[in-house]
Amino acid sequence: MSASLGIDLGERRIGIALAEDGALSARPLTTLKRGRTLDADLAALRLLIDTHDITALVIGLPLEAAGQEGTQAVRTRSWVDAVAAGLDREVSIAYRDERLSSHVAEQRLGPMRRGRSGGPPTKHQRDAYRARVDREAAAIILQDALDAQLLHDPTTPSTMETTS
Repeated sequence: MSASLGIDLGERRIGIALAEDGALSARPLTTLKRGRTLDADLAALRLLIDTHDITALVIGLPLEAAGQEGTQAVRTRSWVDAVAAGLDREVSIAYRDERLSSHVAEQRLGPMRRGRSGGPPTKHQRDAYRARVDREAAAIILQDALDAQLLHDPTTPSTMETTS
């Protein structure tokens, strides 16, 4: 096994999870704010890849409810292709079905905290909660890939699709 990053790519944020070399579990690591350009996203990912000596990326692929790839999945694949072309080192890239990962993450984290005096959450509280959900969703995506790898069962419904 090798160190891997799980990625939950969103329009505004990128949730990141880590499974260190030899680890059997993924843990939420950080949430990156999407850059204005692909180069900004790439620079942030390069730093994480170099810092943690990453050899594999597991990307959540946002399939539609019926299992087909829609517009968002096409955007995700385009982003991944562009990022992969700009990396300084060889990393394996795998896609995992990410349907319901954010929902499961929200269930794990529980409800968003209320604002002062029980009022509605502030913008800061909402943003912080969404960032936590994104990195937890990335951990769910990565853990799913680790579990499937341990089982060595290619017939599982969410089989990993790998590219290099």
